[in-house]
Amino acid sequence: MTLFTIRSAKVVVTLLRFTQKKSSVVATVAQQRWLSTSTGVCKDESKYGYDLIVIGGGSGGLACAKEAVANGAKVACLDFVKPTPHGSKWGLGGTCVNVGCVPKKLMHQASLLGEALYDAQAYGWEIPDAENIRPDWGKLVQSVQNHIKSINWVTRVDLRDKKIEYLNGLGSFRDPHTILVKMKNSTERTVSARNIVIAVGGRPRYPDIPGAELGITSDDLFSLDKPPGRTLIVGAGYIGLECAGFLRGLGYEATVMVRSIILRGFDQQMANMVADSMVEHGVKFIHKSIPQSVEKTIHNTYLVKYINVETQEEGCEEYDTVMWAIGRKGLVEDLDLPSVGIELENDKILVNDAEQTNVSNIYAVGDITYGRPELTPVAIHAGRLLARRLFGNSTQLMDYCNVATTVFSPLEYACVGMSEEDAIRDHGEDNVEVFHGFYKPTEFFIPQKSVRYCYVKAVAERSGDQKVLGLHYLGPVAGEIIQGFAAAIKCGLTMKTLMNTVGIHPTTAEEFTRLNITKRSGADPTPASCCS
Repeated sequence: MTLFTIRSAKVVVTLLRFTQKKSSVVATVAQQRWLSTSTGVCKDESKYGYDLIVIGGGSGGLACAKEAVANGAKVACLDFVKPTPHGSKWGLGGTCVNVGCVPKKLMHQASLLGEALYDAQAYGWEIPDAENIRPDWGKLVQSVQNHIKSINWVTRVDLRDKKIEYLNGLGSFRDPHTILVKMKNSTERTVSARNIVIAVGGRPRYPDIPGAELGITSDDLFSLDKPPGRTLIVGAGYIGLECAGFLRGLGYEATVMVRSIILRGFDQQMANMVADSMVEHGVKFIHKSIPQSVEKTIHNTYLVKYINVETQEEGCEEYDTVMWAIGRKGLVEDLDLPSVGIELENDKILVNDAEQTNVSNIYAVGDITYGRPELTPVAIHAGRLLARRLFGNSTQLMDYCNVATTVFSPLEYACVGMSEEDAIRDHGEDNVEVFHGFYKPTEFFIPQKSVRYCYVKAVAERSGDQKVLGLHYLGPVAGEIIQGFAAAIKCGLTMKTLMNTVGIHPTTAEEFTRLNITKRSGADPTPASCCS
């Protein structure tokens, strides 16, 4: 299994139980093809208004809608955003564009530029009064929001140009082919389609504690109308760590409260190194603790009372901002799924390998599906492939194995494939070889930046040419490094091939080609030289 395939026995059993209730995936794909004509579309406009209705205007839903139209289908796309408890709302495009990947990466870049100011002086740049340079939070937010709004506009225009009907309303099922749409202007409309795709995604969870409504989430942070100041982020998943990292880089005190482990689901050696590198960058951590309450003080700060889950020791601290990053919930409550009998696991929709629910003409893609990687590119690719199967005579299924991802922490972490723990669990410790090494990015030398946590790791089979099971990288521009290696992993990369690949010098990516020390050997993985 890879990092992003289903791990727990509970999930496996649940999906097996669901799959057994359905025909085989081969039959499902055949059925999807049967619903298409030789031209790619099976239209019955006398019975249904559309060939496809997509509920959700995020990355996965939009990709599916556009691909369906490209294959000749008549498509409608519904999208509606409920404001957060703090009143934050946004336009068409979903989480990634509005309150996820895009604004996160922009603010991460802003924090890196602040760090670069100090590096530049070491390289000979004269920056007057550099110590007193501070970011303008309001200007940063405005710039980020202007970019987001430009994407919202381009997306609207794209739907119009592709003749996809956009319905700015909240949809709920009336029967397997019919959706009641409560429009933004308070009117109602009923629409129908032969096939329906649910791509509504999810929203952040709030804890069930007194004062939880006083905290914000990532849905609010990128449009916050005042500097966040001293901030507590509750939750140590990638969203929590990324937000804590760029806030600290922008000069705000950031603390992460961790209930159990850092970056659950990721390689734990790498996860702990990410956290240690963040401490080195000035981020604070409160470990093994959960909040008990939040109270607003007379100073307009927030008093957070918390307890250590192991020692039961209680503590409290005041913060200017409290942010919840404790996970996300699927947006199923407004869909009225019980009316059509769609099966759920918690608040996610169960689908088979063809993205089909237990109701044959209803599908789901993206973060709303159970047991799938909650990543934008995954939703996009799954949506496109589904549309091609429905309307383009394709049989290709989405491959959820070896999906690469990046945590945009101050020192970035990217990976593809299996964690060390998963490889040992699935293959046995005696059958796994772990190659690793620290390295020194050339650009870090002159400003004397810390290289303590710059590290690469390859998890491989021990026998034969040693097929690579997973690659892990902690260092600058991590996503740019791992993306290319992800394709190599898909092609069956081996350590023999990797070691016989000539690196590009001087780069950090070449460190993978220099790997030759194994954990089993006990040899020192610290490099003695960069050029030999």
